[in-house]
Amino acid sequence: MLRYIAFLRAINVGGHTVTMDTLRSLFESLGFANVETFIASGNVIFESPSKKPVDLERTIEQHLEAALGYEVATFLRTPAELNDVVGHTPFGQGVPQAGHTLYVSFLKMPPDDAAIQRVAALQTEVDRLHVTGRAVYWLRLGGSGDSKLTGAAFERALKAPATARNITTVRKLAAKYPP
Repeated sequence: MLRYIAFLRAINVGGHTVTMDTLRSLFESLGFANVETFIASGNVIFESPSKKPVDLERTIEQHLEAALGYEVATFLRTPAELNDVVGHTPFGQGVPQAGHTLYVSFLKMPPDDAAIQRVAALQTEVDRLHVTGRAVYWLRLGGSGDSKLTGAAFERALKAPATARNITTVRKLAAKYPP
């Protein structure tokens, strides 16, 4: 069995509320083993014999939409891939300085050069961005009120869905589920 970490986009927004018990049950009903959730923000860890994460993403998305009545984009990573994400330090630091926040946005596919250029054009004095593989790193300098950048702006620039997590959450997941 292979372990996967699913990052779900917008599972509990827009007036929708899905309990973590319900979410675990939905994943278990797909035949996945050792299903766990990690904090109530759409992070699901599970095991599957499938070696085809793209097929698993599609299966999960179809199942969640049928069960919940709305689309839930799903981004899968293996523990090794997650380890690579936390090991990458595009801004030359492991932990953001006090008052700054580092986010990672997960993508389904690596963006093309044009999309990378559009993302780079979103940078400001308080927003630093770096794209590598299927991840966009966003270092926000200062408080949230200092930035005008949003996840929706990333998605428009990428022309693809994404879901973001604070690097602290990603590091905790990588530490809890090592490769």
